[in-house]
Amino acid sequence: MSEDAPTRCETIIRGGIVIDGGGGPRARADVAVSDGRIAAVGELSAMAADREIDAAARIVAPGFIDSHTHDDRALLSAPDMAMKASQGVTTVVIGNCGISLSPLQLSTRPPPPMDILGDEAWYRFPTVGAYRAALEAAPPALNLAILVGHSTLRLGAMDDLGQAAGSDEISRMREALTEGMAAGAIGFSTGLIYAPNAAATTDEVVALAAVSASFGGLYVTHMRNEADDIDAALDEAFEIGERAGLPVIVSHHKCAGAANFGRSRDTLARIETARGRQRVGLDVYPYTAGSTVLVPDMVDTSARVVITWSAPEPEAAGRDLADLAAARGCSPREAAEALVPGGAIYFTMDEDDVRRILAYPHSMIGSDGLPHDVHPHPRLWGTFPRVLGHYARDLGVFTLEQAVHKMTGLPAATFGLAGRGAVRAGAHADLVVFDPATVIDRASYENPTAAAAGIEAVMVNGRMVWVDAAVTGERPGRLLEHTQAAA
Repeated sequence: MSEDAPTRCETIIRGGIVIDGGGGPRARADVAVSDGRIAAVGELSAMAADREIDAAARIVAPGFIDSHTHDDRALLSAPDMAMKASQGVTTVVIGNCGISLSPLQLSTRPPPPMDILGDEAWYRFPTVGAYRAALEAAPPALNLAILVGHSTLRLGAMDDLGQAAGSDEISRMREALTEGMAAGAIGFSTGLIYAPNAAATTDEVVALAAVSASFGGLYVTHMRNEADDIDAALDEAFEIGERAGLPVIVSHHKCAGAANFGRSRDTLARIETARGRQRVGLDVYPYTAGSTVLVPDMVDTSARVVITWSAPEPEAAGRDLADLAAARGCSPREAAEALVPGGAIYFTMDEDDVRRILAYPHSMIGSDGLPHDVHPHPRLWGTFPRVLGHYARDLGVFTLEQAVHKMTGLPAATFGLAGRGAVRAGAHADLVVFDPATVIDRASYENPTAAAAGIEAVMVNGRMVWVDAAVTGERPGRLLEHTQAAA
């Protein structure tokens, strides 16, 4: 123990194998925690502690940062955040795909995909500051970072979402986004594939992204196309980042549809070329199926479709669309039309593409889970242990150190979350202890809410939120503001 290390701490994690989040090799060390911070890392046998955690043969790593979530409402309605804490997640980035709970007040049901967060009763925060105040009044278990959604801004400023915004409407959106950034948001997101966003021109998006840029924020995008026209969609994303002068994050990168299997070789090369001239990042989830609202147009290009919820037929949740169509004596598309509004899981990706994108050195891990679906995609409960157990340990797609970096140090740097994503003295005490031999996802398409195995302890800001396979009831989460985005 160094001479300047404290002699006593609140909690000490002893005998673990530390993977510090930076991508370097693991090392055996003790980790001391006091006052929400890591007090010391090293040989700390002489240090006393109020509480000790035996981490022998276990990995001690920074808490995972879920770089792509739709947890805006869950932080309020399910503040123990069991579906994420159980995976070792300590921070969630919300407001993705152009969909954020604030700044917006509604008196009627929101249009898809805004309804993935709930009905109009949940859209009750006219400003990001009001949403932040609600979280501060009733803190969740995990930390969060906020993106302000383009669809949310359009709904608040426009009467006709089917057209490009006029100058007055853009001014109203810029004003709302300015408030949101000043209230602590880290960036601006779009969902240009979805109806509330689809009519927006590139110029409209640039005008809004420029507001985020003025605060040092990010531009995060569910692009206009992730299938046949993916190259043009990537080029638009890069153009927006260049013109507005801010980093670009490509959300849940994929090449959808059988005709596009294998194209990740080209898209990743395109991203790498863009990175030579501007700041570009991306996130990915470790599954060959995605999930969103039920869109009949998506049915024909999916190998399989599973219903996650349906307002007209709640009993359809968890069933294959093909089976529902057969029972009705109609086509799958016709069955889907009868089930909207609803949600679905779409099997549209190739495993080789998923592995290739996961292995790309600059890809972060994001769950993209939908916590309010009746029968959700298993990524909501399984993403991070699946990366650690299936892809790192079992398949060797990357080392465990690289996997942890994609979940910790890389997103912390990309989103400008100072003091997060690292195991080092002075860093915030967001930590996870897991068993590298047993960590694995247990959530499946049939049983999507099963908690993962091997995640033994999770600490947020120095307080335990997950121990002995259960939430603790602690609520130490806080809003994280960015320092300088570095995608």
